[in-house]
Amino acid sequence: MSRTDRKLPILGLAAVMLAIPLIVHTQLPAISQEVPLESDQEQLSAVDLYNRGVDKLEAGDYGGAIADFSDALKLDPNDADSHYNRGYAYQILGNQRAAVDGYTEAIRIKPDFERAYTNRGSAYLAWEKYQEAIADFNRVIEINPQNESAFLSRGNAHHQLGDYQAALADYQEAISQNTKNGMVYYHRGITYNQLEQHEDALADYTEALRIQPNFAPAFYNRGITKFKLKNIEQAIADLEKAAELYQQEGKTENYQSTIDAIEQIKKLADS
Repeated sequence: MSRTDRKLPILGLAAVMLAIPLIVHTQLPAISQEVPLESDQEQLSAVDLYNRGVDKLEAGDYGGAIADFSDALKLDPNDADSHYNRGYAYQILGNQRAAVDGYTEAIRIKPDFERAYTNRGSAYLAWEKYQEAIADFNRVIEINPQNESAFLSRGNAHHQLGDYQAALADYQEAISQNTKNGMVYYHRGITYNQLEQHEDALADYTEALRIQPNFAPAFYNRGITKFKLKNIEQAIADLEKAAELYQQEGKTENYQSTIDAIEQIKKLADS
């Protein structure tokens, strides 16, 4: 049984880390009604370039957005929002170091920039710099004690450092602020699994699925948890549902891993 358990791991936090929200700052107003031709780059103001960068962010043109925010910052190097949004674009592209640099500049200019701390903390999480992430989420909570995302994210950082009790405390605070955030229950379930509290984990995955009925990772983890609790038939049913959802989402690797887990459990049940 223990050998099989090692081959059927619980999905970790990294599987949904990118679900932590990243917020694009609102557009600045144009300085005038007369916007120069887009091809005439030298006539564009910093605000024009900023607004065009925001439009490109919303269109998914992250490289183009970075270029526009960079040009805007040449004209106005102390615009916190341009630094912030360029950092956001880098973060979406997976360049966490450049994202951190952008958010750090935004914070230098605007020391209470809550969203910059939130996103920099998220970038540190993805960069596996967990202590730095915790420091940023601490600052977010100082600025806004009702920021449930900061408690969830700080809990994730504590979890990655192996401080599971601190993680549980943060998840509980996030739940007390919003009982309808399925992601918090999912993450708390993972922490309960790490503590071998599988009944508690099962309850959390079930609650996550009540809120988000098509959340494939929660079906997967609930299936593995049921397997650990020796409920083989229900474990297979949950894993089959996870596989179905992964297939619908086009996540081939996740689908195949889930099918492999089902086959392993069936072989164990038949032995």
